[in-house]
Amino acid sequence: MAELAALWIVRHGESTANVAATAAEASGAELVEPPQRDADVPLSPTGREQARTTGRWLAGLPEARRPELAVVSPYLRAVQTAELALAGTDVPVIRDERLRDRDLGILDGLTGHGVRRRYPAEAARRSRLGKFYYRPPGGESWPDVALRLRALLGDLRRDHEGGRVLLFGHDALVFVLRYLVEGLTEAELMVLAREQVIANCSITGWSADATGRLTPDVFNDVAHLHRPAAAYHR
Repeated sequence: MAELAALWIVRHGESTANVAATAAEASGAELVEPPQRDADVPLSPTGREQARTTGRWLAGLPEARRPELAVVSPYLRAVQTAELALAGTDVPVIRDERLRDRDLGILDGLTGHGVRRRYPAEAARRSRLGKFYYRPPGGESWPDVALRLRALLGDLRRDHEGGRVLLFGHDALVFVLRYLVEGLTEAELMVLAREQVIANCSITGWSADATGRLTPDVFNDVAHLHRPAAAYHR
């Protein structure tokens, strides 16, 4: 199979909904306020700075390692992250709806407490089926997300063989890409999901080995967010 030389995915920077969701969960609220269409959620001021810092990481890569193409979720928070991170570069950017966030259907905008209060039968069904296969009414399971990402990967491998591609997307996509690229089992993936929270503007990446197969070299890495700006100019 044709393969890429390198693949990365950056989760979007902190969004206003991330901030609101943390506050809602902490307060025991049922809803994340204010309600907003998921596709229209923007970055917070912290998220914008995270995206700019990610841009400094990109600019500091050796020329032979820099991405040749960026593919971006059409959701506003991912678009803004890509725009800020890629500012001043000549990396071509395309948007692809297959990188959108997982659709939560009727559970969209609810906290964990809200799901248990308003949809107790769904909470029980989710517990029985498990995180991987549970599909909320009107929403997507993780395998549903995998189907669209599998198609995207196939297109990238065919159209950009030997290329270096940078994706901008969402936390569930990071996990599902590991599942697809590395051939993980459901059990292996769920261990990762229990142990890791995908950080805003974290970097996950793979590079082709001597056989041409993509192998992992960084996962959920945020070291670049904690380096002083001057470190990128040495």
